Amino acid sequence: MALLDLAIIVAYLVGIVIFAMAKRKPAGDSAVDYMLDGRKLTMPAFVATLVCNWYGGILGVGEYSFRYGLSNWMVFGVPYYVAALLFALLLARKARRTEFLTIPDRLRQCYGRNVAGLGALIIFVWTLPTAYILILGVLGESFFGWPKWIGVVFGAALVTFYAFVGGFRTLVRADKWHFIFMYLGFIVMVVVLFVTKGGFEFLRANVPESHFTLTGGNTFWFIAVWYVIALATLVEPSFFQNCYAARDEKTARRGIIVSICCWFFFDFLTTTCGLYARAILPANIDPIASFPLLGEAVLPSGLWGLFAVAMLSVVISTADSYLFIAASTIGKDLMVGWVGKAERLANYYTKIALIGGALLTVVAAILYESVVSVWYSFGSIGTPIMLVPLVSTFLGNRLMPPRAVLFSMIASGASSAIWLASSQLTVDGGYWLGLEPIFPGLFISIAVYLATSRPLAETANRG
Repeated sequence: MALLDLAIIVAYLVGIVIFAMAKRKPAGDSAVDYMLDGRKLTMPAFVATLVCNWYGGILGVGEYSFRYGLSNWMVFGVPYYVAALLFALLLARKARRTEFLTIPDRLRQCYGRNVAGLGALIIFVWTLPTAYILILGVLGESFFGWPKWIGVVFGAALVTFYAFVGGFRTLVRADKWHFIFMYLGFIVMVVVLFVTKGGFEFLRANVPESHFTLTGGNTFWFIAVWYVIALATLVEPSFFQNCYAARDEKTARRGIIVSICCWFFFDFLTTTCGLYARAILPANIDPIASFPLLGEAVLPSGLWGLFAVAMLSVVISTADSYLFIAASTIGKDLMVGWVGKAERLANYYTKIALIGGALLTVVAAILYESVVSVWYSFGSIGTPIMLVPLVSTFLGNRLMPPRAVLFSMIASGASSAIWLASSQLTVDGGYWLGLEPIFPGLFISIAVYLATSRPLAETANRG
């Protein structure tokens, strides 16, 4: 990497630190101010924040599109557009109307303290930004030649500082810039590729035929499981956080719909880059590094630095947001809501949890090698645990008793985790009965709901 490109990256990273320090919040801010910026998100801020926060796995997208081509759109695009639209139409306005700070607040209202405490633990583990810190490690390796673990540690330290100092308000302001950088960098990359390498005929001649199919050579069930995992959008903490922080109900609903359009365009950019990477780069490269290697191979000095900043913007904007959500869950929902500490200490415990969460994230990121495997593992376990208990509090007119909810969450999570581990016990490395891990957990969760839920009169609990 040329000196100019390194200077651009360093200037961006230093700018983040200066920005966080310049915008740090007064010590006396309430939990609503620190965690939700006083519920003042306008439409542009809502869209910029949600688009950035929900797209952090840029190298995972590069990994998948390099391996499977257009199937990237069928796995990481279409199912999530549908799920996000369902959230916008069914949940966004109701979530904003509740005036809550976090998802466990809703669980506490409907099921009580114990369910909220377990839900807080699940959300904490689920939102630890393991995949995104792993990506920062890979980017550090690509840009600076660091061992991956050093990039992981540096990335975790950066986003921890960023979230610790600024709170949600600074994250939102920074996301407006991250939004610009991510689109600008990838638009420049696609234009350069098209001008210097050619269009579809170049790709057709240099990319495996399977990359132009909707499955990418994968089985139907492998594709289908991602559509089920996409339902996790209905319990996605960043969606709820943005809706809780929105200025009003209309901003929450319309903001998600506009965001879907933005994601569609960005998916076009990233999938196109993935196909060009497969056409240009050797087939035996590490797929997770395909985007950095593509930038290094085709972009001149200066533009390569801009593309690097685009990738960093995508990842950092998500990593700091998820780490902040995880820490808020500990500070607000466990220490205050479950342990019983004073409400005024929520921000203090959130900051302590930022540090602890960062340490756990570093360990997990070092243990995992694939970004996609992180998403798959966490999605396969977390979705069955949270989907039915949370969504049923907003939709329909039936709720499970608290004890049934606890049983459902524990049993569904355990069954999916055991099923996930079964691949280590079979000769061919497949799952028991050829069934993806998410399905046993969902079956148990739905069965418990059908067996134990009872009709309720329309109450304030419905929001």
